[in-house]
Amino acid sequence: MFQEFSSHVIEVGAVRIRARVGGAGPPLLLLHGNPQTHVMWHRVAPTLAEHFTVVATDLTGYGKSSKPPSTADHAHYSKRAMARDQVAVMRQLGHQRFMVAGHDRGGRVAYRMALDSPQAVTKLAVLDIIPTGEAFARGGRDFGLGYYHWFFLAQPAPLPERLIGTDPDWFWRWHTTRRPREVFAPEAIEDYLDCFRDPETVRAICEDYRAGADIDCDHDAADRKAGRRIGCPLLVLWGARARLEQWYDTLAVWRDWANDVRGRSLDCGHYLPEERPEETARELLAFFAAAPT
Repeated sequence: MFQEFSSHVIEVGAVRIRARVGGAGPPLLLLHGNPQTHVMWHRVAPTLAEHFTVVATDLTGYGKSSKPPSTADHAHYSKRAMARDQVAVMRQLGHQRFMVAGHDRGGRVAYRMALDSPQAVTKLAVLDIIPTGEAFARGGRDFGLGYYHWFFLAQPAPLPERLIGTDPDWFWRWHTTRRPREVFAPEAIEDYLDCFRDPETVRAICEDYRAGADIDCDHDAADRKAGRRIGCPLLVLWGARARLEQWYDTLAVWRDWANDVRGRSLDCGHYLPEERPEETARELLAFFAAAPT
C-alpha cells in the first residue's frame, strides 16, 4: 500500500501528525473516519496521485498521530482544533490553498475547515455524513439505534474506555462489520487494529465523540446563527445501503449549509473508499479536476 508515497511525521505545535505524500499537481488532502487511519484511502489515493499532490493523514487522536490530553470541554478534539492541525500540516508542506476530501469523522473535520479557513479550502468533498448539529437536531429513535456508538462513545470517562479495553479487537470488528461484508484489505485491518489496541487511541476516539456531542454542536449552531455558509464547491457522496439514504434528503440538508452543492449515492455501505474504490476515485477526480465555474 502507498508504494509511491513518502512517509512523514509532521509537528504542528504540540501535535505530531502521521502523513503520506505522493503524486504531483494541485494539493489534495484526504481525511479518514473512525475507527480507521489514513490507510483507508489506499485503494483511492494512487489514482488521485496521478493528477494531484495527495496528502493522506491520521487525524489528531487517531492512528499514529498525537493524542492530546483530555479536558473538561473536550476542546483538543473539537473539529475546529483538529481542522486547525490539518491546515497547519498543509502549510508546513508548502500548500497555502488546497482541496480536501473527508470520510466520516474526517468529513466533519473537513467541513469545519471549510467554514473556519475559507481562504485555505478551494474545494470540499464529504463522504457519508451530514453536519453534526443537523444529525443531533434531526435525531430520533432510528438515529439513536443506528448510530448508537455516537452516544456510547460520548459517555463520561472511563465507561466506554474500560468496556472497549476488555477486548478492543472484538469491538473494532463488531463496529465495522456488523453486516456481513469483507471490505477491508488485510494490510489495512492490521494498521487499524494496531492503532486501536492502544488505550490512548480509544481514549482519544471517545474524546472525539464527546466533542461531537458538545462543543462541535455549539460551533455549528454559532455558524448557523451568524449566517456563515460553506462558500467553496461541495461534493457529497454517500452509500445507498448506509443510513443517510434511509433517513435524509442528503443534498437538501447540505444545500442549507453551502452555496454550491452536488453529489449522489454509490451502491455500497458506509465505507465508500474501500467498498467502491474505483467509483469513489472517479467521482472525486471528476470533481476536483474540473475547472471552477
